[in-house]
Amino acid sequence: MTAAVIVQARMGSTRLPGKILMPLGGMSALAQCLRRCASIPGIDRVVCAIPEGEDEAPVVAEAIRCGALVARGPSADVLKRYALAAELAEADVVMRVTSDCPLLDPDLCGNMLAKLKTEGLDFCCNNTPPSWPHGLDAEVFTRALLMEADRTATEPFEREHVTPWMRKASHVKRGNIARIGADLSLDCRWTLDYPEDYAFLAALFERLPEEIVPTQAVLAVLAAHPELAEINAMHHGVRAKPPTK
Repeated sequence: MTAAVIVQARMGSTRLPGKILMPLGGMSALAQCLRRCASIPGIDRVVCAIPEGEDEAPVVAEAIRCGALVARGPSADVLKRYALAAELAEADVVMRVTSDCPLLDPDLCGNMLAKLKTEGLDFCCNNTPPSWPHGLDAEVFTRALLMEADRTATEPFEREHVTPWMRKASHVKRGNIARIGADLSLDCRWTLDYPEDYAFLAALFERLPEEIVPTQAVLAVLAAHPELAEINAMHHGVRAKPPTK
């Protein structure tokens, strides 16, 4: 059974254009995300799903430099882009990640993948309801479910955000991995969306080791430097792509 993590990535951003190519910890934000994806236990292939068009050439070049496969597809129809990427990767299972998550936790993602397989689920995530720091969000689902969603979903919101149809279809067997302990989703914002998010992440990466570290190690750094969380505190609790139940 082939498992692929598909990372949706694009140059365009209303709030922070070109954000995924900005430097973090000696490499681009996209590279930080992709190297973590490649470290997820049980993942066989990493694919970047990038919109068609010449404007996306820098993202394509960076994805290839990082060793990822590249699938091109419609800009607005991200669901179709995922279907094309899954076909390219010949994936039986697909994990969805967004490229604005440079602190993705490989072990957490691996646990979601394992839960999907061992419990025979169609869909598994870690944000229904949210409990992890915003920026660790991921979803994993079978290719069969992805293709069914691609054939069936008609609303623009469903096409743009990939998984809303999967989250509400009555026949889908779903699971979630919640964080044990306090809900960190409102006070820990580790995603890259606003200029303040970039300032926060840049300052944080200056204090992180070069190697990939788990969530608990990131939390330890933030506990030692509480002033860092104030950098993007005005956006805490903001979720640009809220999960649809």
